[in-house]
Amino acid sequence: MRALLSVDDKTGLIALAQGLQELGWDLVATDGTRAALAAEGITARSVEDLTGSPALLDGRVKTLHPKIHGAILARRANDRHMGELKAQGIEPIDLVASNLYPFREAAASGASGDALLEKIDIGGVALLRAAAKNHSDVIVLSRPARYGPVLEELRERGSISVETRRQLAAEAFSHTAAYDAAIAAQVATDAGVQFPDEMTLSLRKVRDLRYGENPHQQAAFYAVRGESGAMTTMEQLHGKATSFNNMLDINAAWRIASDFTQPTAAIVKHQNPCGIASDVGIVKAYRSAFLCDSVSAFGGIVSVNRPVSRELADALKDTFYEAIIAPGYTEDALPILRERKNLEILAVKGWAPALRGRRGDALLDYKRVSGGMLVQTPDESVADESNFKVVTDRHPTLEELTDLIFSWRCVRHVTSNGIVLAKNLMSVGIGPGQLSRVVAVEVAVRKAGENARLAVMSSDAYFPFPDGIEVAARAGVTAIIQPGGSMRDQMMIDTANRHRMAMLFTGRRHFKH
Repeated sequence: MRALLSVDDKTGLIALAQGLQELGWDLVATDGTRAALAAEGITARSVEDLTGSPALLDGRVKTLHPKIHGAILARRANDRHMGELKAQGIEPIDLVASNLYPFREAAASGASGDALLEKIDIGGVALLRAAAKNHSDVIVLSRPARYGPVLEELRERGSISVETRRQLAAEAFSHTAAYDAAIAAQVATDAGVQFPDEMTLSLRKVRDLRYGENPHQQAAFYAVRGESGAMTTMEQLHGKATSFNNMLDINAAWRIASDFTQPTAAIVKHQNPCGIASDVGIVKAYRSAFLCDSVSAFGGIVSVNRPVSRELADALKDTFYEAIIAPGYTEDALPILRERKNLEILAVKGWAPALRGRRGDALLDYKRVSGGMLVQTPDESVADESNFKVVTDRHPTLEELTDLIFSWRCVRHVTSNGIVLAKNLMSVGIGPGQLSRVVAVEVAVRKAGENARLAVMSSDAYFPFPDGIEVAARAGVTAIIQPGGSMRDQMMIDTANRHRMAMLFTGRRHFKH
């Protein structure tokens, strides 16, 4: 039996080579791999020994040769194939272990031009695809994590099962497809093409989820290759495995808290906040966020943008939560939180307020529809506050302006039609996901109760009619921030003036569907 080894990532290489030799396999290796083996006293033939041809074009052409690919692609049960190999003096290759030049890593490090092009693997991709195509006869290893299990199966059975061969082939094809997708995306970006005619989305499984939206549904979480973000890097410190719904809510909660520089807490349910607050300390921020809708907070997700202290852990004990996500936890806080067996404790290590609002390297947003995908640039930025325009006779006070800016940052995290009432840097009433804007105002006002008096209001889109403004005015709201842009804007301005309300137009809408 003969194995061809050609790897850029040398992880597990020595153990694989030693294991194969112990089983009586002959080894063939490309130059870099062969040198790594020789350094450990392992002998392998060179590819040149098999082909009779030297590497060409500074190593661009090494394994692209009939004596290599013929040895891989020949069907062992096909007498004509085997006769051709014999006539050409070619011995079959029964295992191919190959991984590819680190193109993604090179691109991420800022490499460009010819330097990046040289990180595009040709021979390795061809080896993997050839071996995967002929997987009934050839074992294909594209992941170092598979070396150990394959060696174990060879030791136990003397061969590799059909099921394992199929799994290895599927992994190899997925690996090369993801590699090509990364190259295509980078080349398109370099060419200034944001929405190419054909787009390949490459995903890497991060973890299996406890279940999907309902317990009878299976689910898993995948990372988009080439992007990074809190959900892919967060570490789970305690609790049961996350579910599909919890992942959605954890993501929504973290996006809110991480969107603020000052200590901020958010409580999320069904991807909508039921409380957001900022304060001088994170414990005060949490208590204020909880007061916004303490009933809906039950069973929600808590997110804070500062490390969780013992004091905060104690404050959380009074309410049942599914999960908490934070930049970190003090040593005396974790034992308190871990008293809850099922509480999911998640850490986004390395995050700091200076990273506010960043979702990693996300370039596009994707939303699944039947038979396809909607793709858009993400709504990442809040409009420059210097562009806000006071359109009413009365200008907001400094306190009102501070709360208006806070409320405007909050409302972009609320499902449309979305309304947020805020006072003293805390949400006091939130109206999410309503079919009409006036109903969204009514919900927010009802949630706020007496706290609506002297509060400010933000709306994710313009008011088409003055009824929503009228409802807010009757509840005691004193100032409004909204995008503007309605044909009836002047009617809205007149209504606000009649109630001595201040109103700002931002010029930017923040729908969240």
